[in-house]
Amino acid sequence: MAQTQENRINMDKLADALEPVIRRVVREELTRLLIENAGIFYLTPNMPLYEDMEEISERKAKDKIKLRSHDEVWGE
Repeated sequence: MAQTQENRINMDKLADALEPVIRRVVREELTRLLIENAGIFYLTPNMPLYEDMEEISERKAKDKIKLRSHDEVWGE
């Protein structure tokens, strides 16, 4: 069965529509996870996330970082 042009999903439009939903779900799930498991999340120096956070901290100290607002990050 051939689809008409109108029935095809534009992948860019779909991604634009799904992105805010995905961001909200990820944020809510991370919040829930951290609340339920308070005190067990930690970083060690050999973890890539630790290195990233260290780099961000150094850039912030040198005033070479632009932090985004909540609205810019989550689109709310």
